[in-house]
Amino acid sequence: MPQHDFSACPGCAEPLESGDRFCGACGYDLSAVPAAAPEPDRPTVAIGTPVSWPEPPAREPGSLSTSTQHPGDLPGTDSGGHDLPTTPPAHGAPGAQAQARASQPQVPAAQAQGPQAFQAQAQASQPQVPEVPAAPPARDLPTIPVRTDGPHAAATSGDGLAALAEGTVPAPVPTADGDFALAAPDPRAAAAQPAPPQSAPPQPVADPRTTTPPAGTKLCVACRAGHVDPDGYCENCGHAQPRERDHMEQELSTVAAVSDRGLRHHRNEDAFAVSATALPDGSPATLAIVCDGVSSATRPDEASAAAAQAANQSLLDALPRGTHPQQAMHEAIVAAAEAVNALAEEPGQGAMEHDPHRHQNAPACTIVGAVVADGLLIVGWVGDSRVYWVPDDRTSPPARLTQDDSWAAQMVAAGLMNEAEAYADERAHAITGWLGADAYELEPHTSAFKPDRPGVVVVCTDGLWNYAEAADDMARVVPADATGRLLHGAQVLVGHALDGGGHDNVTVALLPFTLSPQGAGSA
Repeated sequence: MPQHDFSACPGCAEPLESGDRFCGACGYDLSAVPAAAPEPDRPTVAIGTPVSWPEPPAREPGSLSTSTQHPGDLPGTDSGGHDLPTTPPAHGAPGAQAQARASQPQVPAAQAQGPQAFQAQAQASQPQVPEVPAAPPARDLPTIPVRTDGPHAAATSGDGLAALAEGTVPAPVPTADGDFALAAPDPRAAAAQPAPPQSAPPQPVADPRTTTPPAGTKLCVACRAGHVDPDGYCENCGHAQPRERDHMEQELSTVAAVSDRGLRHHRNEDAFAVSATALPDGSPATLAIVCDGVSSATRPDEASAAAAQAANQSLLDALPRGTHPQQAMHEAIVAAAEAVNALAEEPGQGAMEHDPHRHQNAPACTIVGAVVADGLLIVGWVGDSRVYWVPDDRTSPPARLTQDDSWAAQMVAAGLMNEAEAYADERAHAITGWLGADAYELEPHTSAFKPDRPGVVVVCTDGLWNYAEAADDMARVVPADATGRLLHGAQVLVGHALDGGGHDNVTVALLPFTLSPQGAGSA
């Protein structure tokens, strides 16, 4: 089928497609349109004849510009090939008459020799040449000196312009280097001008790095100079600031804790709470709670925070009343579980109260805690967060004081695998116990110890013990002066996990254990 090369219909200008044979608007037969003849080739011809340009007119001495150019100053020819006059001749001059005669149409010689009637008709048919007015004489425009100080301002009109025309006003003379020196300002003109308004002196710009920020203002962690706006960005460099829970530290006289987001997670799902109180007899009691949110659950960060705060408050309420520390730890874990369960109940969802799937994938976390009081060390846990005992005398053996609620621990307890084989399995860290509305059954674990030597208690999540799993490994990581520098020791342990890869959130709390004056028991 023949194809056309038209983008629009030749009849109605309607747009066409390449396969159309008839115009859809007017029915034009596109096959009957003759093909357009190819356009002739128009090669580019190079001009090899040199052009003789006229010399520019000479510059007048003392003038800032050249003479004025007129159209007739440049030679050329008209459309008939005749030379153009250099200056328009005045009316009545011989040149004007010759120009008028040249512009009249030429009469052939054969017609000029004809009868008188033909000559009269030929003369009548000649166009009449209009009168050409006399052109004004060509003259150059005067050059006006330019100054910036104002004395010649009056020379633009009146007598000043006449003085310039007469040449009485001297023109500026260039110096030896070719520049024009400006005359000094006229003091009379300066006195006549109004004084500029007095502006306030410039205030010095304070360096944000040396100024003291207002109370309660946070400084950028990147540039250490800009203030952090309410949206969490630096006003100086625009750097996004870490969230409050990305890195947390707290230190008391008898306990310290550090929590960090790690290097792989987008948020910190760990939480801790540390406190100090007194027993009814006035003896001190120190406690630490560490919780690890279950990442596969919803809102794990909220679950860990709610559990840590609930357990901490329960212990602060029970210990001063004289409740035994181990019983108080059990009650604290139950209170933490209730706080996490409450997160699964969405407000305003009363219709879902009897829904059997309302607790599916509910907020969940693990919990571990330690209390040092009255010469006792009490630990409690649900999940895989741990407590280690590291004596100050490193020649004495350290110990792990908790047992994980995990698949690996169950395999070892059942005698199906040894510990090395169980924790090498990919299912090793699958927890079998946690706090949450979807937990199978709450089984708080508590134990009481009475060490016979001073040392430090390490309460941590798996983000730390993954890099120091055995008790001996943990003892090698804990600084030797951790008992006297609790916060520093916790920071060192978190740094060890981050240096190892920081694959998980890292949280650790350190509590020193000192012997009571009455003596020692057995661990």
